[in-house]
Amino acid sequence: MNHILVINSSLSGDTSVSRILVDNAVQRLTAVNPNAVVTYRDVGDAPIPHLTSSTVAGIRAVAETQAELAAQALSDELIAELKAADVVVIGAPMYNFSIPTSLRAWFDHVLRPRGTFAYKDGSVQGLLQGIRAIVIEARGGLYSEGPTKAMDFQEPYLKTLLGFIGITDVTFIHAEKIGHGPEAREIAITTAKSRIAQTITPGV
Repeated sequence: MNHILVINSSLSGDTSVSRILVDNAVQRLTAVNPNAVVTYRDVGDAPIPHLTSSTVAGIRAVAETQAELAAQALSDELIAELKAADVVVIGAPMYNFSIPTSLRAWFDHVLRPRGTFAYKDGSVQGLLQGIRAIVIEARGGLYSEGPTKAMDFQEPYLKTLLGFIGITDVTFIHAEKIGHGPEAREIAITTAKSRIAQTITPGV
């Protein structure tokens, strides 16, 4: 674990639960390996541009125009950050039962044919092997169990996107019911920090 990539996507600034927990996870990772290099990518504060008809060929086809070449260059940069990482920590708050559009835009640039996945013998092969992911999910309600679990389009989606490019060693940390008042919020943060501590230990 020599290189850690940290991706924040919350729009809530310092009050963000996912940011608090991402910081906690990074502190624990660097305590385990003080020599680790940490790269930060904040797509909440500095959003990745959404793909448009004038830029999409830079990711999915052959870049020719200036706009397409710029999209391709950004994609190259984001993929290079990901490939360099041994561990990626993703702060992914639940917005409208899914993920922030800023995080979706990051994935749109990172999921790239022949860059992070390829088609071989009629199936998809993820090209990013050996990367561990820790995903912090902050949620206003309870979606990991009960009747509202069917409304969770966040975790299955993230698991699919990461697995598509070969990242299958994924740990999801939940901070749930943070919208149920200050006490519930603090309980959620404390519980999630305990889970992080269990997840990030020497040799794990």
